[in-house]
Amino acid sequence: MTNVEDARKFYAQLMAASAGSADPRLEQAFATVPREAFLGPGPWTVVAGRALITGNGKIMTPSADPVHIYQDVLVALDADKGINNGEPSLHAMWIGRIAPRPGEAVTHVGAGTGYYTALLARLVSPGAVTAFELEADLAAKATKNLETYDNVSVIHGDAVTSDLPPSDIVYVNAGVIAPPVAWLRALKPGGRMIFPWRPSQSVGLAVMVTRTDKGFACDPFMRSWFIPCVGASVANSAAKIPDLRQAARSRSIWLTSDRAPDRTATAVIGDVWFSSQALGGRRQRQ
Repeated sequence: MTNVEDARKFYAQLMAASAGSADPRLEQAFATVPREAFLGPGPWTVVAGRALITGNGKIMTPSADPVHIYQDVLVALDADKGINNGEPSLHAMWIGRIAPRPGEAVTHVGAGTGYYTALLARLVSPGAVTAFELEADLAAKATKNLETYDNVSVIHGDAVTSDLPPSDIVYVNAGVIAPPVAWLRALKPGGRMIFPWRPSQSVGLAVMVTRTDKGFACDPFMRSWFIPCVGASVANSAAKIPDLRQAARSRSIWLTSDRAPDRTATAVIGDVWFSSQALGGRRQRQ
């Protein structure tokens, strides 16, 4: 029988390979943060394969042995609300892309019970991590699960209506129709945000945003589906909603208060709009 230490080590190697990151600390973080500590007592309900999309095909682990959850599977946290622990390889790719560095400040929106918060906390230590979680029971669990992480603060609150602290990284784990203005303004110069963009039921993309001296560059880099973010997932009737092709060609994000939408606009949603024109001036074909 495989022991949990061996399973976690192999799992960490798989996650590092998925991330495609040259940072060896990423594998170390996955190898040292015990996933089972953030899932509650087993056996656990896991979801894999096409069930990630359909929601069907949930499987109960045969026992409470943690070895069963060191695979690339979702683990249900609140099945009734569709809340889960997330797909590890996706988060490995996201964390690898956003490249956390020691000393950076992170805001984690939608922390759940804190597993990926813990990974981020290890990667930026001694930098501070502020974790928002709207669901009271999950926030309470995250607070308990992360009590040994001196650089983490868990906030039971609404990140959409709250002021975010100045951040080098904003890591969002709930689908938004557009990032709230406050999230963009919270980014420090050179700061990065990664979020699930869900402007419609048929469009779901992971978007990387970087704050430069010219504005907010964006890169929609993969398909992605998350549960909707309360308060930031419904557009008003005046919004310009993109199809998948238009959304994928977005290269910059603007605040309407800074610049009015023009013919390069791929989406206009409230006080934020997306442009097919990169900050350097090159425009994607519409």
